[in-house]
Amino acid sequence: MEKPTKKQVLLFYCVEAEQLALKIASQSDHIQLQSINWRSFDDGFPNLFINNAQDIRGQHVSFLASFSSPAVIFEQLSVIFALPRLFVASFTLVLPFFPTGSFERMEEEGDVATAFTMARILSNIPISRGGPTSIVIYDIHALQERFYFGDNVLPCFETGIPLLKQRLHQLPDADKIVIAFPDDGAWKRFHKQLDHFPMVVCAKVREGDKRIVRLKEGNPSGSHVVIVDDLVQSGGTLIECQKVLAAHGATKVSAYVTHAVFPKNSWEKFVHENSENPNQAFAYFWTTDSCSPTVKTIENKAPFEILSLAGSIADALQI
Repeated sequence: MEKPTKKQVLLFYCVEAEQLALKIASQSDHIQLQSINWRSFDDGFPNLFINNAQDIRGQHVSFLASFSSPAVIFEQLSVIFALPRLFVASFTLVLPFFPTGSFERMEEEGDVATAFTMARILSNIPISRGGPTSIVIYDIHALQERFYFGDNVLPCFETGIPLLKQRLHQLPDADKIVIAFPDDGAWKRFHKQLDHFPMVVCAKVREGDKRIVRLKEGNPSGSHVVIVDDLVQSGGTLIECQKVLAAHGATKVSAYVTHAVFPKNSWEKFVHENSENPNQAFAYFWTTDSCSPTVKTIENKAPFEILSLAGSIADALQI
């Protein structure tokens, strides 16, 4: 069967995601960057202008978003809702990190599942001439969140795990890698993509008022153990896992998360020069560039290493 011709894609982007947008465009001659004037009125509300709006008619258009804080979401939503109405051939929203994904359930009456709220907002993006908007998201927190989106959009769920696998095969001790999951949720989320590696599963158990990490199954002894999860916030669970794995004989412990959120500079506790005991520091801490503000802060600081989503996003724009 003959391969379809690659489509030319016009890529708009928010201010925070400029570096990632440049990397995406460098992956393919079929992706051309476009610009938006991100201005504000004196009262702080957005005063936005889509440059060359007439020229994008009949073109395949995409927007690279970064919902890193509530403060930047409204101006980006305004552009996201405007672009499909400019008679474009198709519209794709790339939202590498779905930020409210971990707030996906109610534990008691009165809880607000903001993951559902965000999905409902995005489900109302206008239909373009080519049909529903495609929404590209990486490693959403819980797989059932795909069902939060309405029928007016087409969610496309991608993963950063191939980037991790590629990096692991480059390591000198690639034959000694064991994958660890900090809890059953992470195991359910990722184990099928990593099933050719030996695995260890940890579990959080309650002891009094504390939640303690215990080794549930698997043997980390004598191995380079890589803890895998979708995101990190404070990093407390990763640190507790590292201690447990080291106590059970792991020779090295590293970590991978697709989304490094790290509020309140919580990344600092992982930097080698800040570790109380260098022997207990993480050998590597891999993450992607899905959270643009974090990347600027942690890049070039050991043990952090950025695995860029640029190539994967460039491929996704051709779907």
